[in-house]
Amino acid sequence: MESVLSKYENQITIFADYLEEFPDTDELVWILGKQHLLKTEKSKLLSDISARLWFTYRRKFSPIGGTGPSSDAGWGCMLRCGQMMLAQALICRHLGRDWNWERQKEQPKEYQQILQCFLDRKDCCYSIHQMAQMGVGEGKSIGEWFGPNTVAQVLKKLALFDEWNSLAVYVSMDNTVVIEDIKKMCHTLPLSAETAAESPPESLNASTQSKGPSACSPAWKPLLLIVPLRLGINQINPVYVDAFKECFKMPQSLGALGGKPNNAYYFIGFLGDELIFLDPHTTQTFVDTEENGTVDDQTFHCLQPPQRMNILNLDPSVALEILKENLRMFELVQKHPSHWPPFVPPAKPEVTTTGAEFIDSTEQLEEFDLEEDFEILSI
Repeated sequence: MESVLSKYENQITIFADYLEEFPDTDELVWILGKQHLLKTEKSKLLSDISARLWFTYRRKFSPIGGTGPSSDAGWGCMLRCGQMMLAQALICRHLGRDWNWERQKEQPKEYQQILQCFLDRKDCCYSIHQMAQMGVGEGKSIGEWFGPNTVAQVLKKLALFDEWNSLAVYVSMDNTVVIEDIKKMCHTLPLSAETAAESPPESLNASTQSKGPSACSPAWKPLLLIVPLRLGINQINPVYVDAFKECFKMPQSLGALGGKPNNAYYFIGFLGDELIFLDPHTTQTFVDTEENGTVDDQTFHCLQPPQRMNILNLDPSVALEILKENLRMFELVQKHPSHWPPFVPPAKPEVTTTGAEFIDSTEQLEEFDLEEDFEILSI
């Protein structure tokens, strides 16, 4: 145990040293809707970043589908980023945004329940096994890279099987968020047309996000809202930069998924024009539930230096949840557009794949759909 503790103490020291390398500035650092003054709140910033659940490549888990890969190294980075984003949503749902993880300290039972949703086992709701197999229905073979839009569609389907968290996952279409459709998904009791028109979905209110589950009306499911957009052709148009950063200031922010060919990251905040992100490209050994029913969570929190990249280096496929002055990056409408097909709330899909549809050649992993390179997901 001493060597393990020493290892993590060293990681914290390295992390603290890295924070010293940030520019000497009075600017605020924003992390998922919370601000930190770099000059005076470095330890607080460290604690906030290390509290995020960090999911990386793993090896030696049971083969996906019984015959598929036993590691997701080289292909599962976007799936791991999707897990990190959803885990943050569940922490806010059950523990509140102000909850912080402390190493070697007993955690709330809800924390352990959240963590077990993502273990690399076929019976865990949001495991790499479930996500990869559900992706087959989205046209992705097991072992093939996912784009963020595919991850969003997979999470939307898996959430239908998750009774404990009871999330409604809405993925917008044609840059349009339809309040009427969201109400149909989120409302758990019969809703008259008159009531629906007058009653705003509480899950959209900023005030509910930081207060944990008690703030949500029992008549409403918490909403995970995903709005895919494209903010440029070959690179992000600088006119959108400020609006992009504003997303990380929202109390409901869950950060961003994105990257470039072969690399996906989970973006959690920014300093100036640099984004701060967690990197899933570390391969660790599979961790299972211990005899007492808990999970050793030491490798599920990143105590290594957070990385940064300039916002203009990102690919332009994004999904934002804000309106910035006159820059209307997406449209918020009350009624379902008449020229669209009727909206049907999603139902549990029939899962027929055996898991045998997996990639067996690295040549098949050379293409990455630029239309799915990057997007923000926010609750």
